[in-house]
Amino acid sequence: MSTYKLTYFKGRGRAELVRLVFVAAGVPYEDVRVEMSAWPALKPSAPFGQLPMLEVDGVKLCQSITMARYLARKFNLAGKTELDQARADMIVDCIEDTIKPLLAFAFEKDEARKAELKTKYVGEQLPNYLTLLEGIVKTNNGGDGFLVGDGLTWADLSVLTTYDWLKMAGIEAEFAKHPKLDALRQRVAKLPKVAEWLAKRPVTDF
Repeated sequence: MSTYKLTYFKGRGRAELVRLVFVAAGVPYEDVRVEMSAWPALKPSAPFGQLPMLEVDGVKLCQSITMARYLARKFNLAGKTELDQARADMIVDCIEDTIKPLLAFAFEKDEARKAELKTKYVGEQLPNYLTLLEGIVKTNNGGDGFLVGDGLTWADLSVLTTYDWLKMAGIEAEFAKHPKLDALRQRVAKLPKVAEWLAKRPVTDF
């Protein structure tokens, strides 16, 4: 049996989708959370000098989406057919596009520029992305099941991490304007293994 070690800072951030895949699959892993102050010493050992970092039997991987996709395929959470897998990948990529502008204003140091970027994101970009995702939800079983096929995939789990990002930015209310998408989020959050994790995971700032 393979061993897994996930290293990230003390937050949900870019590691949470990977954690959720482990949780949904019921696969144990070592969840290492490091202080920011420890990062300079650790950085040279990380591929491309970044976290999160996943070690599978000692082999190191970086890039959170790559890690989550690898684990989803290994744990049968990627989609049952090749076409389903492609659709799940498409949705996760779309969600990445949804989050990137949020990160742009979240890490912007100039306050005027930050406000400008946030206004554009909340007023234009986010509603557009969420509307597109709402449409995707509706194409599968009328929006009353999962995003792809008839079972849970990592694409469904990525909806939870999207909500987390929006909540951290104080704009999670936008989700409620897209009822099928929000209902999917709530269904996934109530799955027993996922619900248990959400209830016990560390409370963090990001």
